[in-house]
Amino acid sequence: MPVEPLPIARAAKDQPELSILPAMANRHGLVAGATGTGKTVTLRVLAEKLSRIGVPVFMADVKGDLSGLALPGTPNPKLADRAKQLGIELESAGAPVVFWDVFGEQGHPLRATVSEMGPLLLGRMLNLNDVQEGVLNVVFKVADEQGLLLLDLKDLRSTLQFVAESAAQLQTAYGNVSPASVGAIQRALLVLEQQGGDQFFGEPAVNLLDFLQTDARGEGVVNVLAADRLFQSPRLYATFLLWLLSETYESLPEAGDLEKPKLVFFFDEAHLLFTDAPRALLEKVEQVVRLIRSKGVGVFFVTQNPLDVPDTVLGQLGNRVQHALRAFTPRDQKAVKTAAETFRQNPGLDTEKAITELGVGEALVSFLDPKGTPTRVERALVYPPRSRLDPLSPAERKQVVEASPVFGAYEKLVDRASAYEKLAARAREKASEAAAAPPGRSRAPAPSPTEKVLTAAVTSAARTVGSTLGRELIRGVLGGLFGGGRRR
Repeated sequence: MPVEPLPIARAAKDQPELSILPAMANRHGLVAGATGTGKTVTLRVLAEKLSRIGVPVFMADVKGDLSGLALPGTPNPKLADRAKQLGIELESAGAPVVFWDVFGEQGHPLRATVSEMGPLLLGRMLNLNDVQEGVLNVVFKVADEQGLLLLDLKDLRSTLQFVAESAAQLQTAYGNVSPASVGAIQRALLVLEQQGGDQFFGEPAVNLLDFLQTDARGEGVVNVLAADRLFQSPRLYATFLLWLLSETYESLPEAGDLEKPKLVFFFDEAHLLFTDAPRALLEKVEQVVRLIRSKGVGVFFVTQNPLDVPDTVLGQLGNRVQHALRAFTPRDQKAVKTAAETFRQNPGLDTEKAITELGVGEALVSFLDPKGTPTRVERALVYPPRSRLDPLSPAERKQVVEASPVFGAYEKLVDRASAYEKLAARAREKASEAAAAPPGRSRAPAPSPTEKVLTAAVTSAARTVGSTLGRELIRGVLGGLFGGGRRR
């Protein structure tokens, strides 16, 4: 039985409601508009409506003002007036919220391993050039073949040093590994650590199924990432969101046409996902956005300017809520024109003119109909939210965190034996054997780490495809691991 449409906006109380169809929510969407025009409230209303019908949501809170989703709204004259204009009853209710935080300060720690991140996204996070990224790929390849788990940054550092020391022997199999490139990567890792990246990499890594939960009432959990501090490192923020998107795509099975999505992402400040990204990465992101809807996942990009989103991605965003844009500069004027042209036109509305005249909380709205066709654009007022507009106090947030279903699962860092420990043990073993050798006695030396690398490289080249796939870590579209191998 189809799920009822979710009313989001209305022109006036005597006008039809503008509703998003749950079955079309995985066809992605765009919420755009200048600062202060009402994007955050629209984001909140969409999340509340989806949660109420049992759809889990993941959203990044870059300004720190979404935490109030966890509690019922308080009396507000402006919201009451809006409800009266729209001819609806003003409701008050909170949503089931789980708070996450890469730094573990305002929510459950959210971690990934270096192996899960993969060389492509990690290269972007470190701002590496093509040559340096090639060296990073060699490091991942050698680590896979040597059974060196890359869990945290110290694992990556030690493996990078190991590859650098073996550069001359590795050249035939993998190409040149220059000291300059290794040094550049090490310096980039130092910068990443100073930005807090060392807290993001490690275990226990997040289990994506924890994002797909519902509460006892059947309402979808709203996963809120505290990103106000993370946002201060834009490249780290953007790469993390891309990794999350990629991992979700790799982990979930094909779902076909569903009556409602399994999960919906809201990516705020979406322009950062695409700014300065290399063409190869953009192509892969476009591919994931195109394909992830078949897994039952919707993605809504939230940004000030629709020009921030590449055309190939923008064309896939069927559900649109466009708040006001200002036309002060030539680029602003182009953005207004672009935004107007992307809507299905309404003969009774001058779309381009309306975009510059919209008031706070007012928007141009077009959602997909049951056939997947965009409806004619309408000028409307966004419904008021049910939850509290003010952020939670530290004490209230702490209470929500400790009451969440995943409390205790991620709080304690686990540092199991991985590449760093394994390489350190090899070095100690080699030193011990050298010390134990009788003086002046000739003996066949034990294979050095470099010799082991070369042996592995030659063996790998001779393996069949089947045995290679069985032994090595298999990386997905954006370089992360496929679901079956990601917990090695």
